[in-house]
Amino acid sequence: MRLLGREQVQKQHPCFSGEAHLNRGRIHLPVSPACNIQCRFCRRSIAKTGPEPYEQRPGLSGELLSPEEALGLVRRALDMCPEITVVGIAGPGDSLATHHALETFERVHQAYPDLIKCLSTNGLLLEPSVDDLFRVGVQTLTVTVNAVDPSILEPICSQVIFQGVRYEGREGAALLIEAQKRGIRKAAARGILVKINIVLIPRINGAHIAEIARTVKTLGARIINIIPLIPPKEPSPQAGAHDAAFAVAPDCTELSHARETAEGYLPVFRHCQHCRADAAGMLGQQDLSPRLYAYQEQERGYTFSHG
Repeated sequence: MRLLGREQVQKQHPCFSGEAHLNRGRIHLPVSPACNIQCRFCRRSIAKTGPEPYEQRPGLSGELLSPEEALGLVRRALDMCPEITVVGIAGPGDSLATHHALETFERVHQAYPDLIKCLSTNGLLLEPSVDDLFRVGVQTLTVTVNAVDPSILEPICSQVIFQGVRYEGREGAALLIEAQKRGIRKAAARGILVKINIVLIPRINGAHIAEIARTVKTLGARIINIIPLIPPKEPSPQAGAHDAAFAVAPDCTELSHARETAEGYLPVFRHCQHCRADAAGMLGQQDLSPRLYAYQEQERGYTFSHG
């Protein structure tokens, strides 16, 4: 098996390339149950999928899978959609907060070495994980970086749990930012293609986009994706009903300005679909996951829990 170069990988990854977005598929495996930070806009949840339209946003999955079950799901997904070129893990928690993502990739890489493996993370535990990620075949990485200034990240991220200790406020924000920088630098140096996700919250980090883009470029990131804030349908316990900054999505002008600003430093991916943690199939087409999970429920009749 010959690993593709970064340019070739990017051309085949529908979340890194506008061209691949049209003709390549992906599957996200929801194997990561826990998170080690708390962002005020984030709502992680498990909600069963079904034949009716279901909510489309990150952090949501129909269920959690074990690594063994995830490998079986990849097999079925490839039968349904041979255009799938990417196996990704993007939650519903953080992919490096538990060992499940690495174990899953190890199994998938052994069975499907030619599929691109992609991991999304907040970056807190990225630096010590880079060598293991490379070992299990991960070639693309998405790190969510919402600020590189602790004073700006503090109102976005309410807490960070690192080595069993909870850090809040400016201290937690600074710890996360420095960990992200070290991890991105190490991953890029290892040859992993790094994309940066930025959640655009106009009243908080809207004027900070240039500084984020400039910083991550120096660390070795290759592409940026700016995700407009998705306000909760009802006040979330993390943000609080009083926090108006998280209640309004950026408008088209604000989003366009943020993308143009970031593009002064790195290419910007403009086709993001805000995928769920269990998304599958071709982007822009009907998601396969309701069919995949309905088949799986019929087959095994229970739901795995990581506990």
